[in-house]
Amino acid sequence: MRGQVNDSRTMIRDRALAEGFDTVGFAPARLPEEAPRGLARYLAEGRHGEMEWMATTRDRRADPRALMPEARAAVVLGTSYAPPGDPRVPHKDRGAIAAYARNRDYHDLLKKRLKRLAGWMAEEFGCAVKVFVDTAPLMEKPLAQLAGLGWQGRHTNLVSRRYGSWLFLSEILTDLPLLPEVAAVDRCGSCDRCVRACPTGALSGDGTIDARACISYLTIEHKGDIDGQYRAAIGNRVYGCDDCLAVCPWNKFSTPTLEQAFLPRPELKAPRLAELAELDDAAFRALFSGSPIKRTGRDRFVRNVLIAIGNSGEPALLPAVERRLDDASPLVREAARWARERLRPGF
Repeated sequence: MRGQVNDSRTMIRDRALAEGFDTVGFAPARLPEEAPRGLARYLAEGRHGEMEWMATTRDRRADPRALMPEARAAVVLGTSYAPPGDPRVPHKDRGAIAAYARNRDYHDLLKKRLKRLAGWMAEEFGCAVKVFVDTAPLMEKPLAQLAGLGWQGRHTNLVSRRYGSWLFLSEILTDLPLLPEVAAVDRCGSCDRCVRACPTGALSGDGTIDARACISYLTIEHKGDIDGQYRAAIGNRVYGCDDCLAVCPWNKFSTPTLEQAFLPRPELKAPRLAELAELDDAAFRALFSGSPIKRTGRDRFVRNVLIAIGNSGEPALLPAVERRLDDASPLVREAARWARERLRPGF
């Protein structure tokens, strides 16, 4: 039986790599006790902000078997999206978009690969399977650590010895018995570069984060006006933030991805803020067709753009701001007023 299980793992690993996944591991379909306890503390302290879905799905998140009762193992897969160089954008008149969102939506690509892999597993081994790409209530980072892919760093993301901090995670739960890997150990040591790099101080240093202060949360998940105490720190970031990931020293072992769907589109690598501010709903949808940015919606995105313009110190961008003062969206109008005041104090 043990030999058969090992053979199954080898076959699955080889097939997964052939499908385009970069790293594969196997974990039991259960979480370490600290994972759901930590989630409960996090929610009780309100650090999830407006992400109520985290609270409403808490019980299901606590145990993968709540999503698939017959599950015995998890096949955990990592896909590198390592950018070609530092993804941060130093130009004040241009917007910074998180590296993962500069091209196609990774969910679409990974789900197709997962379904092919899972379908092959079901046919080859006669097993039940269920696939996940970070939209389901599954605590994937603890599973990834159990599967040996890496550990949860102080920036709260997974860190891999081979791929640094640039990994997309996805999973297949199955009733197939698969021997687990040796769990990865935390190798952050005394390094706290990510904590010091966070522009808003959202990282606590113990591997947890206050989403309410995180620029990724503020520019993507937060639906209302952005609190004034964080606006200057947002800088030119218009969708997400890579600062804590970009400074991770483990990135030196990664190589830039060759996956075309993850390589930055030229128009999204460092887009001009003045042009982004002109987007109406139709233009926004056209520019971000097939992109994860599309789900944020035009109004929230242009809100972010106007805050970035307000931080630019570039009076030449004032006309773009003034054209948004009468925008149909109150969210956009408020951000435009703030940006005008920043560029022309006392106006």
